[in-house]
Amino acid sequence: MADPKLYNELAKWWPLFSAPEDYAEEAAWISDAFRASLGHDPSSILELGSGGGNTASHLAGMTKMTLVDLYEPMLEVSKRLIPAAEHAQGDMRTVRLGKTFEGVLIHDAIMYMTTIDDLVAALVTARAHLVAAGVVVVLPDNIAETIEAHSGTGGHDANDGSGRGVRYLEWAHAPADGAETYEVDYVIVTRETDGSTSVFHDRHTEGIFPRSTWCDAFVRAGFAPPSVSVDPWGRTVFSARADTAR
Repeated sequence: MADPKLYNELAKWWPLFSAPEDYAEEAAWISDAFRASLGHDPSSILELGSGGGNTASHLAGMTKMTLVDLYEPMLEVSKRLIPAAEHAQGDMRTVRLGKTFEGVLIHDAIMYMTTIDDLVAALVTARAHLVAAGVVVVLPDNIAETIEAHSGTGGHDANDGSGRGVRYLEWAHAPADGAETYEVDYVIVTRETDGSTSVFHDRHTEGIFPRSTWCDAFVRAGFAPPSVSVDPWGRTVFSARADTAR
């Protein structure tokens, strides 16, 4: 898959494509999930695939955040949003920061792991960055048992009076039976300060695996079998601790 336009040449539009304030409720749920697993607020969280920092912007008030993303333009957006957080460019399958954290978070960026080996590699990275009693929380958009074709729209206008704005259509296609990937098409319309508009098409290839494959991937990566729950938005959530018996 070619690098998505959304995370590269269109990254400057990210705060209008997906506004930080839209993530407050979800971030509060994630914070509660870490607290429930650890018995306290984590002293530090590493987010792999942190994008423009929308989720982390809400978590940064409770803990020290370190953010890793593959795309430098998205990290630049995040740095402006959360200047106090530590940022590093890297691939979640291979990055090694040489430090450990009480919590590791992987949000919807995990969907870009399009093979089982990629998925295991990302979880190995999470395991490598956890303290012995730490916990990883992983929130894929979909697993094989729950995915359905769907479409939706979104976007925001700038609140600074500039006239800039973004609107988009998202169209997720159902995978073929037994497939490990599916396609998501975005049509993105941007509006500049002079009122001119541009239209972009962006296709994303994402991974899709059954629940049993997910659970096996955690074990292969050095975790105990994960706890599986469903968040208020109907998504399957995995949380796990290191397998100390190994």
